[in-house]
Amino acid sequence: MTTATSLEQARFNMIEQQIRPWEVLDGRVLELLGQVRREDFAPAAHRALAFTDMELPLTQPVVDGQCMLAPRVQARLVQDLALQPTDKVLEIGTGSGYTAALMASLAQRVLSLEIEPALASQARTRLMQAGVTNVEVRQADACANDFAACRAGGPYDAILLAGSVAEVPPALLGLLAPGGRLAAITGSEPMMRATFITRAGDADFRSAQPWDTVAPRLRNFPEPSRFRF
Repeated sequence: MTTATSLEQARFNMIEQQIRPWEVLDGRVLELLGQVRREDFAPAAHRALAFTDMELPLTQPVVDGQCMLAPRVQARLVQDLALQPTDKVLEIGTGSGYTAALMASLAQRVLSLEIEPALASQARTRLMQAGVTNVEVRQADACANDFAACRAGGPYDAILLAGSVAEVPPALLGLLAPGGRLAAITGSEPMMRATFITRAGDADFRSAQPWDTVAPRLRNFPEPSRFRF
């Protein structure tokens, strides 16, 4: 039987043994990881595994890699996106809603797009139950009609792709406000890189790839083109 004490110990161990060693040291993010109840966003069948260093499937059977990313990956992406209290954020791939909940505590508001209707509905419910009021979850294919669903709320101070893509589509970079940042996991297995792109000017985009990881593909994103940063 899981007790409140054992849950808090598991949460503490997740932060200290998985997340801090992965260079997540921002006090704001660490505090959030202790406050936002990850287990409430995990799928019911895998709630007991909410604090483990692994991806959790969000659908049964698993559809197109739909999963909750490992805690250290979610935490590092959120930290390195360097959100500010006035930021307007776009997330592509709501999944469980947990990453949106973390970002909502750091930013002004979050628009999160989820392609699977059932996952979008579940995420809305979890966010509401967690008392998160500044996230809007829309069921939409982010890629359709040249990213029309993304354009509707732009420009954005921050964009997070909550899964991997072969490369970042140029259309998304145009949705960044001046000084805006985009975070994505790019490349193909077995080697993918966390990629952070900052809009330094109208046509000036600066890229960094500070760490490696692997994540399931986001659906319907284009394959590589000739565009390069």
